[in-house]
Amino acid sequence: MITKANYPDDIPESRIELLELIKEKLSEKKREGDILKIIILGGLDSGKTTLTAFLSKELLNLGYKVAILDCDVGQKSILPPATISLGILNEKFEELHNIKPYKSYFIGSTTPIQFFGEMIVGIKRLCDLAEELRVEVVIIDTTGLIFGSGFDLKRMKIELINPNIIVGLEKEGELKPLLDLFKTKYKIVKLKVYEHVKSFSRDERRKIRLEKWKEYFKDSRVYEIKMTINITGSKVFQGKEISEEEKYLMEALFKWKVLYGSKCEGKYTVVKRDLEEMPRKIDKNVLYYLEPEKFEDIIVGLIDEDGFCIDIGILKEIDFENKVLKIISPIDEELLKVVKEIRIGRLKIVEDGEEYLLDRDYL
Repeated sequence: MITKANYPDDIPESRIELLELIKEKLSEKKREGDILKIIILGGLDSGKTTLTAFLSKELLNLGYKVAILDCDVGQKSILPPATISLGILNEKFEELHNIKPYKSYFIGSTTPIQFFGEMIVGIKRLCDLAEELRVEVVIIDTTGLIFGSGFDLKRMKIELINPNIIVGLEKEGELKPLLDLFKTKYKIVKLKVYEHVKSFSRDERRKIRLEKWKEYFKDSRVYEIKMTINITGSKVFQGKEISEEEKYLMEALFKWKVLYGSKCEGKYTVVKRDLEEMPRKIDKNVLYYLEPEKFEDIIVGLIDEDGFCIDIGILKEIDFENKVLKIISPIDEELLKVVKEIRIGRLKIVEDGEEYLLDRDYL
């Protein structure tokens, strides 16, 4: 039995009771040979990450094999940023950012609403991986988006991963519409937001992210990767590469230097430079064009053959004439050899760590 006497006075009794409930459920699951899945929901500054760390540390101390699935791409604890990460706890840790990811799934943005599909696929694949690794409990820490599209994203996550326990951290009953959807199917635990939880302004959150970007890329180096690798995340690299004849025709018509072009379902996408100033009437439903500078400073995922993110980088340039991508990344040179895909995100990171979100259709 876990008692309050074992903990500091500032640990709310409700958290101790939740830990006791998890222990009971784990005993049941151990007999069945199944994993226990716990998803933690709550708005901004509700203490989700603090609760995740508390439960993880205690369960690890009790001898359970614990995994954490960090889905908060906006305020990432288990790096790298702009990914969903699975951490397998093999030893004690001080803070969640001390945990090295076992596997990550690339999202390519710090705004999950931009990439519903990637968020859903990532959480499902990493949850399945945790089961394959035969951990006893996985704790899923989510973003603070709970209204509008955030509500829909949380609903889909719950439906997909089929958790055993849903923990809702509430201030004034704001999770009730979401939790009521599942009250007859899953064990739901409602907790009041800890009164001493620290709140962060939007600007403070941005500054925290900037520091994490700087820290993550501080030991990076420049890699040159040939364009023969699979490149995804941009319609530029979808379909069939255009012929020299098609390229010559566009250059003659529009006074361009065509650096690269592709054709898919009758629509052309072209990377070009203007050779002279002139009016051009072009139907973008037939021919979409952009300059090579649009690719600069965009975050990219370095993806393995299984679709997991080995590391992330910043795309500094695509040299179309020499068919080379120039990428800054802290990835080890040996690991770079197993990268099978460069996946382009929707977030620009400039030298000082400042970030700029891009539209889904930017590329």
